[in-house]
Amino acid sequence: MKLKNILFGLACMSFMASCADLDYREYTTYDKSYVFTDFGRTGAVVTNIYSYLDSDLPADGSLCSACDESEYAWSWSTVLGYTDGRWSSTNAYSRWSFEGIRKANFFLEESVNADFSELRFDKNYEAEMKRFNRYQYEVRFLRAYFYFNLARAYGDVPLITKVLTEEEANQVSRTPVAEVFDFIVKECDDIADELPVDYTKLENDAANGTSPETGRITKQAVLALKARTLLYWASPLFNEDNDPTLWQRAAQASKDVLDFCDANNIQLGKYSEIWGTENYKAKEMIFVRRIGDTNSPETTNFPVGMENGNSGNCPSQTLVDAYEMQATGKAWNEEGSGYDANNPYSGRDPRLGMTIAVNGDKWPDTNPNPLETYTGGRNALPIAGATPTGYYLKKYLDSTTDISSSTGSGGKRHSWVTFRLGEFYLNYAEAVFNYLGSADATDAVFTMSPVEAVNKVRNREDVKMPDFPSGMSADEFIQKYRRERMVELAFEGHRFWDVRRWKDGDSQKNIIEMQITKNGDNYTYKRVTKSRYWNDKMYLFPIPDSEMRKNPNLTQNPGW
Repeated sequence: MKLKNILFGLACMSFMASCADLDYREYTTYDKSYVFTDFGRTGAVVTNIYSYLDSDLPADGSLCSACDESEYAWSWSTVLGYTDGRWSSTNAYSRWSFEGIRKANFFLEESVNADFSELRFDKNYEAEMKRFNRYQYEVRFLRAYFYFNLARAYGDVPLITKVLTEEEANQVSRTPVAEVFDFIVKECDDIADELPVDYTKLENDAANGTSPETGRITKQAVLALKARTLLYWASPLFNEDNDPTLWQRAAQASKDVLDFCDANNIQLGKYSEIWGTENYKAKEMIFVRRIGDTNSPETTNFPVGMENGNSGNCPSQTLVDAYEMQATGKAWNEEGSGYDANNPYSGRDPRLGMTIAVNGDKWPDTNPNPLETYTGGRNALPIAGATPTGYYLKKYLDSTTDISSSTGSGGKRHSWVTFRLGEFYLNYAEAVFNYLGSADATDAVFTMSPVEAVNKVRNREDVKMPDFPSGMSADEFIQKYRRERMVELAFEGHRFWDVRRWKDGDSQKNIIEMQITKNGDNYTYKRVTKSRYWNDKMYLFPIPDSEMRKNPNLTQNPGW
């Protein structure tokens, strides 16, 4: 390996470790003449910016246990701070990070007019230049995506599109969230047509061949970011006056995603294909972040009571109750649903069995015994760390992973779903419903009703849930839609943010657990309510006190 490449690698590590927040810290900026005279070094800078994409695979600290999807089994977990009142500006669980944005700004500033002319006689020069010319659009997407994550957490945030000096960094002010959302939408509009749909089909391009760069930003990812941004912008947290034009724009953007996916053979497939080692190849995927080989989700969440099982994020009864009865399409507690209190998991939405492990399940495959989640059972309380809810997690875990000390084989590929088609049928349904005012409404533009859009998701080949009925009242549709969204997108990083953008904090004031008792060969099931702390200030994150001290121009979010 050349010395210059070793030094560049060390510089990358140093660059990644510094400037974790908006505060300025000393670091050596890459020299333009060094980075932008070598295609490999330039690509490494862009790859480093990609590394700031988020993921929330189930682990300690995952937001699934900071909302009513699940409950973390161990009392020492920091995630409990979201729900027990410890959350504060000095205990901020900070997402106030501008490092990816700073690096994107550096690339966009310093790459201007780079032509790699000294490499023009290389045989791959034309192909490499095509790839380089796309980088600016990929990086603009990444910067916009990072800003979306900041805005949904904090609301108003400083909108910075250049590299700052130390003095400038400590004087920035917060930009109104509407301006930040508008910036994201405009960036998406500007760059969408500059990016390919499928990198494997490019001709005369460095990304083609035996190792196509299938993990890069595509046009459909840009459309998806725009649509998600507009949905959040239209939602009650950020649309206090319920401006119908924001809902119209959100509906149109989601429709654009659906139309584009339909035209490019991106289709709903099996629900079970959403996770697993090959999930990035599933036909409904719009953008997936490759995490790599790891067994962390399994070692964190496999049941206590099997070798090296640690428990972890345990699905709540609140979530289980969202899964309707398959024969009737009704909630468990609706009259005529067909629910059997003595056999509570029979006849339910098939997504329940794919997502959640219940008492008696043979889970995972490497567990020699069926689960015993009843009180006193092999995988249950009072064993330390056992599930407090009566359930263990399946979704995003590989059931064939062996975590035993003697025969454990290490981790397998995991990939985090950033955007997939199922989300945008639901987003479309929500936006059109709020714009047109009815679950069955259509017009000349939005020819698919909200009910029809939701039914597309429920009609997957391995789900086949009854259609949403026509004629529902607004309140009936909202209740049923939110239940469907909780089920379809469970553990995919949506629920924590959905309850905030809807301003539905009251739903987070408690969580339901299932207490199971064994009586001979029979079981009794009792729902137990556990209180959680909620304050409306928690709709937005607190800006860390450390940032407020360094920058007098920052203002704190209300209540913190």
